[in-house]
Amino acid sequence: MSAKIVTPHSKKTWPFYWISRVDQRYVQVLEKRLKPMGIDAPRWRVLMSLSEDAYLSVSEIAEFSAMRLNTTTKVVQRLIADGLVTTRVRPSDARATEVCLTPEGQRMGALALEEVLDIFDLAFRSVSNQEMEMLNSILEKVFLQLKRM
Repeated sequence: MSAKIVTPHSKKTWPFYWISRVDQRYVQVLEKRLKPMGIDAPRWRVLMSLSEDAYLSVSEIAEFSAMRLNTTTKVVQRLIADGLVTTRVRPSDARATEVCLTPEGQRMGALALEEVLDIFDLAFRSVSNQEMEMLNSILEKVFLQLKRM
């Protein structure tokens, strides 16, 4: 077992403060960039989740996108109305509804991804590949530890 890191409790030394601040600022920038396309952060999260998998259940999307299930369901319904996704009954389990990008959803997701990659490049401009790997590794460890609670 590794030694505990002891830091005084202040916002400057509290990692969750920085995680929250970074996420808040990221969503603000994301919304500003994607709003002209008619895409908000929740819609982006669903589109992003579906860009890696042809079909995902609403529950799987909720897990990947870090949104509550009822929120994800509402976002998927809005995306259906927008013509960006379709749904079907999962062939292997009729209890699950799967979501899939339409061709227009793929196109809009690709356009949004261009903006997101630009945000990423600007945000991490001064972060080395090694630092990025370390950051992702640390955040994954913290996430997995929190998941056990």
